[in-house]
Amino acid sequence: MKHKETSCAPDCPVQKTADLMGGKWTMLIVRDLLSGPKRYSQLRVSVGEISPRILASRLKHLAKAGVVLRKVFPTVPPQTEYRLTERGKGLKPIIEAMARFGSRL
Repeated sequence: MKHKETSCAPDCPVQKTADLMGGKWTMLIVRDLLSGPKRYSQLRVSVGEISPRILASRLKHLAKAGVVLRKVFPTVPPQTEYRLTERGKGLKPIIEAMARFGSRL
């Protein structure tokens, strides 16, 4: 049986999602935000061995894509909270499917 060769155009929905979520820690950040808003320090603990620089970069990437909202509280020192947007909450079925698949590995 021959397999049909496929290529993904730049506007391919699968490619767009992979580009958005493809960073090493991105799915784990979204997973942790599905339970509700988190402060930056909470995400550092819950995600695991992520460096502060990478966490900040991933959060900035997700905010720019409209997946995460960032709220800064005017305290000293400033505190930042992150939450999923409606677009970000749309990733829940993907995260749940990954969890089901991973539990069978």
